[in-house]
Amino acid sequence: MDLEAFRMLLAPAGRGALDDAVRILADGADPVAAASALRRSHSPELTAAALTQASLRRRAEAKFGADAAVMYFTPHGLEQATRPEVAAHRAARISAAGIGAAGVGPGVLDVCCGIGGDLLALARAGCAVDALDLDPLTVEIARANVAVLGLSSLVTVRTADAAAAGPAGYGLLFADPARRGGRGRTFDPMAYSPAWPVVLDLVARARAACLKTAPGIPYEFIPEGAEAEWVSYRGEVKEAAIWTGMGTGGRRATLLPSGVTLTASGAEAETGPVSRYLYEPDGAAVRAHLVAEVAALVSGHLVDPRIAYITGDRLVPTPWASCYEVTDVMPFSLKRLRAALRERRVGTATIKKRGSAVDVERLRKDLRLSGNESVVIVLTRIEDRPFALLCQPVTSQKG
Repeated sequence: MDLEAFRMLLAPAGRGALDDAVRILADGADPVAAASALRRSHSPELTAAALTQASLRRRAEAKFGADAAVMYFTPHGLEQATRPEVAAHRAARISAAGIGAAGVGPGVLDVCCGIGGDLLALARAGCAVDALDLDPLTVEIARANVAVLGLSSLVTVRTADAAAAGPAGYGLLFADPARRGGRGRTFDPMAYSPAWPVVLDLVARARAACLKTAPGIPYEFIPEGAEAEWVSYRGEVKEAAIWTGMGTGGRRATLLPSGVTLTASGAEAETGPVSRYLYEPDGAAVRAHLVAEVAALVSGHLVDPRIAYITGDRLVPTPWASCYEVTDVMPFSLKRLRAALRERRVGTATIKKRGSAVDVERLRKDLRLSGNESVVIVLTRIEDRPFALLCQPVTSQKG
């Protein structure tokens, strides 16, 4: 969809075509039948634009909930947009720090606004936002989203190059560099758009900054003195945020929707034998190198100094780890593992691994499971030897 086609959707006829497309797709029509039905009342160009947008809105429901019904998207914009819960968490931190409040002081500069996921959360938190993006279509879509959600009095959106932005006049710089190139998603910060050196130059000229990055960002790319926060939503690590100029530093993990946070305490975890319970730390704690802190919370120790599995004799409920009761510990052997599962009449197995080179899908086929029982198989390494642990899940509170 190009800029002209999108602007057609904003006109009264376009809004009518989009409403028709949403209704037709909701009735279960396939794309060919939907296009044929729409073309009876609308031009081919408007039909294509309306169907594209209606399909994107349906996809967006999982991320944006009720807002998806009125928002506008591009495929890449929807994919990269921050989940509203994560964006709201960041916006709340910024607002709580007294930064960006409309009518009070300098606002927030969002230099890579995309379709507007973060700027909407910032505006809903009461921040004044000056947003920009290099792509005119993306800017038009962000502007439309601001309007349909009633936030135009707090937000301006314009087409501009982030590299040419002047962050010094704002209370905070927010940047979400694009992480897609011509070959798809990129994990190299030097291949972000704008590239990491450009982003760091903007940070150096800003009073405070929040940078959204992929959760796997290498530690060497984190500026000295910054706080790196990894955010997990319902057990899945979504992203990392790098904060500067807000009196923070070090490493932090945050669980959403609870908002529970964990920071580095200097804890050191000992290593010992596998005990009755096995704890699997949340990915945000693992990414933030806070496994020792989780071990301290459950009075546990590591099964291996290089593997993020914790074990202990006590059952300690924590939102920071999934817990399993260990029933068997054995050196890994396909023959031995298969015999043990057959003896226990296991027909369903959840297979987890850390520090293991075993192909999980190949193993699942080779086990030839048959029976009514279920088990969790944990494949790991202990003192450079492969092991298999048979476990049962223990219900615990999660964040």
